[in-house]
Formats: sequence, structure tokens, C-alpha cells
Amino acid sequence: MKTTNKSIYAQLILVAFVLLIGCTQQTDVQTSVNAGLYRMETGLESRSICFENPTGEKGAGGKAASYLGVGRKGFPAKTIEAGETVVLCDIAGPGCIRHIWMTGGFKDNTAALRGMVIRAYWDGQETPSIECPLGDFMGFAHAKVVSYQSAVHSVGRNAALNLWLPMPFDSQGNITLTNECEKGVTLFYQIDYTTGDKHPADFGRLHASFRRENPTTIKQDFEILPKRTGRGRFIGAVIGIRTLSGNWWGEGEIKIYKDGDTDFPTICGTGSEDYVCLSYGIQETQFLYHGCSLDQNGFISMYRWHLHDPIYWNEECRMTIQQIGWSPNLPDNPDEHLFERRDDWCATAFWYEPVPSAPLPEFPALEQRTADLFQ
Repeated sequence: MKTTNKSIYAQLILVAFVLLIGCTQQTDVQTSVNAGLYRMETGLESRSICFENPTGEKGAGGKAASYLGVGRKGFPAKTIEAGETVVLCDIAGPGCIRHIWMTGGFKDNTAALRGMVIRAYWDGQETPSIECPLGDFMGFAHAKVVSYQSAVHSVGRNAALNLWLPMPFDSQGNITLTNECEKGVTLFYQIDYTTGDKHPADFGRLHASFRRENPTTIKQDFEILPKRTGRGRFIGAVIGIRTLSGNWWGEGEIKIYKDGDTDFPTICGTGSEDYVCLSYGIQETQFLYHGCSLDQNGFISMYRWHLHDPIYWNEECRMTIQQIGWSPNLPDNPDEHLFERRDDWCATAFWYEPVPSAPLPEFPALEQRTADLFQ
């Protein structure tokens, strides 16, 4: 009996020691993370651009006048006319865009969310490093606004759109918005950034591209990230599916071919919903780094962010996902359940790579982007 009591006592001491170490480590990590929040000597200048201060210059905000007088909400928003391109920011570097917020006539305007195109140009490069429909770039597919939050996006139910990925640049950061719709669209926006940032040599700039295949081709895997060469880091994707037939659509596996992979990839997943870290079908559930924000009427919008599980490449990278379904009974063989299928897939991929960088894949025309949106 005495031996048993000593053994239990020793185990309790061990458990307490482990818990103490764990708490100490957690405190150390939390301290190191939070330490940056109260540093004063950063050498950075905080700036913000909107229609009230389109240059972000010091002391230049709120100069427009309303009927209430100068500086009294004189220019909070603008109507972007059909065919018009506006410069959202043109910032001299070095600097880093930290946050983008937008709202306007978007909530039930599917034409605007797919018809307005955001483009970003870093450090004087003539071709854009970002070229995406507004809604997909800001976190959701099918031009369907759904309120949700992730580590990268937060979307309010009245089309309050937020993006939190850092966008560093060396000499210039230029972002435009083009209205390809038939009607004007009201826009409110704000871009928060810093200047004076000290970036490492050959640092990556944010890239993003939009692709859609409506429908996909049997046995030809949909490309989320078309082949990129040079060094880079894949950050994640917002993926949309419109199912074109019954039964389960998501048995297709993710494939990431990198640094010399040919027939077979280095990174291979186990299923479409598995890639966004869900299981046994898709569910409308949202987490910081993965989840599904929409699963209604055959329309799915899901996302995955590789912030803590990085995907790096040194020479080249290409990422695809298969279109494979599951049925309880196939006509030719009831014992087989998997089958090749076609659906309507789209994806906005986000990654970092240095500039100059190769041009993005061909951007889908307005008719391709806006066909068969959420009903």
C-alpha cells in the first residue's frame, strides 16, 4: 500500500511539473508575440488611404467639403462608373500594406462582385501580380456575401469586406479597381499601410490569380495554382464549386507538384473536403485557417490558409485538385463507388514570390466570370 501511494504521489509531482513547464512555455510565447504590440521605436510611419485622403500624405485627410462644411464628411465614397478604372493607392516605398477594407453597392450585386477587378502592381512591374474579381479576392466565391471570419478575411453581412495579408513592396505599391459592369457601383474603401519598412533581400510580394472552368474536363484536374517558376511560398486559396449533378462531389485529391515533380506530386491530399481540414462531406463551418463559408443550393465556397504549415518551393510549383465523385451504387458495378465527374470550379490562389515575376495566367473574360452565379 505504501509503495502504491508513493507511486501515485510521484506521478502527481510529474504531472504538475509538466503542466508548469507548459504554462511557462505558453507564457514565454505569448510574451514574445505581444512584445511587438507596445514597441515604440519601430522606424515606421503609419498611413491610410481612402477617398478622403487619396495620397495618404501627412495632414492631407478630410479636406473635401460637404454642405456641413470643410472636413465634414466631404468625400467618403465614389461611384465607379461603367468602364472606369480608379487608382486605389500609389504608394512610394519601402512600405507594406497591412489591411484593406471595402464596402459599397455590393451586397446583392453579383455583377459587381465578379465584374469589378482588382489589380496590384509591385515595384514598377508592368504586369499585375494580383488580378482577381473583387468578391473572390476579398474572401468568397460565387459573388455570394456570407458573414464569416478567417485568419485572412473577415466579411460582414452587409458586404463589409476585409483582407489582412501583408503586401510588402520596395519602391512602389499600386492597386487599381476596374468596373467592367454595365452600371456604376458605389465604393467606400480604406487601405492601411506603413512606410519605412526594412525588407530582407529578394523578399516575396503578394500574388493572387483567379481561375474558373465551367465545366471542368473529365480526368483533367482543375488547376488552383498554375505553374510558377523561381522561388515562392503558397499561402492558400478561396475555392468555389457549383455542382452539376447529384451525389457527393468531393473525393478528388489535392496535388502539389514542386521542384522537379513530373508524374507524381510531393504533396498529395486525401479528398476535397479533407484539404480544407473538414471530413465526411462538407459543412458550413469556419475556422481561422480552414473551413467552408457557403454550402447552399449546390454552391460551395471553402478556404484553406497555409500560415502555420508553409508550402515552399525553390524552382517551380503547380497545384491541382481532382474532380472525383462518390455514389452509393454505380450502374455498371454496384460494388464500385468512385467516378470521374464534371463540375463548375473556380479558385483564387494567394502566394508570395519575388519580382520581377512571370505574368499571371490569362484572366477570364467578364462573361466567363459572371455566368451561373449564386441563385
